[in-house]
Amino acid sequence: MSSPQIAVDTTSARPVAASSSFYTAMRILPPAQRLGMYEVYAFCRAVDDVADDTSGARSDRIAALARWREDIDRLYSDRGVSDLTRGLAGPVTTFNLGKQDFLDVIDGMEMDVVQDIRAPDWATLDLYCDRVASAVGRLSVRIFGVDESNGIQLSYHLGRALQLTNILRDIDEDAAMGRLYLPSEALNEAGITSREIASVLADPGLDRACGLVVQRARRHFAEADEIGARCARATVRSPRLMASVYKAILDKLVERGWAAPRATVRPTRSQILWAILRHGVF
Repeated sequence: MSSPQIAVDTTSARPVAASSSFYTAMRILPPAQRLGMYEVYAFCRAVDDVADDTSGARSDRIAALARWREDIDRLYSDRGVSDLTRGLAGPVTTFNLGKQDFLDVIDGMEMDVVQDIRAPDWATLDLYCDRVASAVGRLSVRIFGVDESNGIQLSYHLGRALQLTNILRDIDEDAAMGRLYLPSEALNEAGITSREIASVLADPGLDRACGLVVQRARRHFAEADEIGARCARATVRSPRLMASVYKAILDKLVERGWAAPRATVRPTRSQILWAILRHGVF
């Protein structure tokens, strides 16, 4: 599953190239938190790149993810850091980041490598979202300073909301990689019986299937908003900014619809600036 692009200079943890809402959301953080998030994001980008490198053999990509698992385990043991995890050592200690959350992210990426995901059931898709998105959220809320109970629930709902929005936004990009994340139950309810990707994406019932995913994403956004309102404002500025930008993307996707040809939807500069003013300044 594709992610926003950002390059990180790991010697200084300062971005050397960026064009994502993630970068915008992280810029409003204090330096230590910003550094921690850049390192976590660099980890996510690295394992995501392994999963999405479809030019490589599956066995090689599985081996690369296994090395990441081994090095994460090493990071949390007395064997210390490796070249892969050197940048994570500081944030792991400073923010008490959980080992299992890193491993969950790797497990989620491996779901894309073992076989191309095509029309999973809701339960499998939810597990995938938990691993590739909510696990990142669980790491992030520790860095943001959200209290434990609210942080876990915020990660649960916002991670799923963002990932479902990504799935809807990147439907054609994922199709080109042989992947279809729309759940089988939504396809069935929309009367789509084929599981051949081109047929699914050309089916007139696609709007209905995607609409069911939109409904679930919006429920998760609403839950995340309620949880965020209970938290200290300074700790949820970045999550709220991300939510604001992604809600705007979801609204634009709904307005555009899913009939081919599907125009690319990305946040506008004004939407990002408004989100910064609303959540990053006041």
